[in-house]
Amino acid sequence: MTSHATAAVVIGGGLAGTTAALALADAGLRVTLVEGRPRLGGLVFSFRRDGAAGELSVDNGQHVYLRCCTAYSGLLERIGATRLVPLQDRMDVPVLDADRMRLGRLRRTALPVPLHLAKSLASYPHLSPVERAGVVRATLALKALDPADPALDDVDFGSWLRRYGQSPRAVEALWDLVGIATLNARAADASMGLAAKVFKTGLLSAPGAADIGWSRVPLGDVHDGLARTALEKAGVRIALRTRAGALTRTDDGWRISVDDGPHGSEQLTAGTVVLAVPQRETHALLPDGALAGRDRLLDIGTAPILNLHVVYDRKVLRRPFFAAVGSPVQWVFDRTEASGLPGQPDGAGCQYLALSQSAAQEEIDQPVAKLRARYLPELERLLPAARGARIRDFFVTRERTATFAPAPGVGRLRPAARTQAPGLFLAGAWTATGWPATMESAVRSGTAAAREALTELGFPQGQLPEEAA
Repeated sequence: MTSHATAAVVIGGGLAGTTAALALADAGLRVTLVEGRPRLGGLVFSFRRDGAAGELSVDNGQHVYLRCCTAYSGLLERIGATRLVPLQDRMDVPVLDADRMRLGRLRRTALPVPLHLAKSLASYPHLSPVERAGVVRATLALKALDPADPALDDVDFGSWLRRYGQSPRAVEALWDLVGIATLNARAADASMGLAAKVFKTGLLSAPGAADIGWSRVPLGDVHDGLARTALEKAGVRIALRTRAGALTRTDDGWRISVDDGPHGSEQLTAGTVVLAVPQRETHALLPDGALAGRDRLLDIGTAPILNLHVVYDRKVLRRPFFAAVGSPVQWVFDRTEASGLPGQPDGAGCQYLALSQSAAQEEIDQPVAKLRARYLPELERLLPAARGARIRDFFVTRERTATFAPAPGVGRLRPAARTQAPGLFLAGAWTATGWPATMESAVRSGTAAAREALTELGFPQGQLPEEAA
């Protein structure tokens, strides 16, 4: 019989909790995964919509990852999803200037860093020759920085860019083009430490580090369906629609009160508990004395992401995605095939586009009608084929607390995986992973929590889950 000491409870079934649960189960612990929602995946999920264009499978938002996201790639491999979430052969980002109606591309070659981007930058039409030269100088200065330097956490990225001569146009057409999507903040609102992490790792660590990957199937198929299958095969007990309440320290571990609604409450006991939930929920669950400066968790802000979904009665975009400058539109993805959009009887194909709008504080609560009135004309400006096309469906998804806010100073607020209470550990993209709030950060946090838990249990170094490179 498995002892109390080798039982673990993971609270939260997002990417961090799934990763931690798999790692603990693979080490031989008896694991229960508790999730309040009726599904796994956290904020990486899909839902069904029966609209005017037919039944669609809709992702709550457009999630992408890069080749440098080795921990997330490892999770995809672990749950058997690698072929469903492939990477580009080489980074290639079409960037459309709405004002000049000119297409540029950010793409790499096979040359060593930093020469892999030299050809693309030299011909990038959205910057002047002087601005391109300035970007090179700033890039070389950035390459010399250590993202883990605490002093960088107190500086905002926008001020640093101005110090290195970056024009407003260079910020918009290059630095924010990448930074808003990865940090969920504009340069002026982002920690220099986190910005340095993004650009050094993604663009300056290896030629292929910024190759982009995204799911070709609904996200729920991956992070609910395949993740659940992998967890069950590993022996993890999954308790959905179950909310965790009080954590109580006992003589030999923890007692966790959980409530699954119609079936009432239950007491779980375990030697190890991993809290893999957002920072405010973690704050509410943490027992007194478990974390020094516990109230600092409440100072970690949140940032929203807005997603606009448009179904046209014809094909209006002939590439998988593009980014825009000179427009409120940020990134546009073709989600037609992944959504299962049904074909039309006359053979004419509809197309489903998803607009991902990060750092959307000013628009997150605006009415659908106002968003429609602003963004549909913008899409017609960017995509001439959309002019005259009929809108078969338009809807909005909103994640008001999509990520933690990467504001200057946030680094000192993010806690490590280990708490001051024996057997209690933290996971989540918001913990001290060194990464911004990405899927990569979430997976790394789950691995870190499992490593700390197994170390405390006396597992030797060679039996611990491997940290991603």
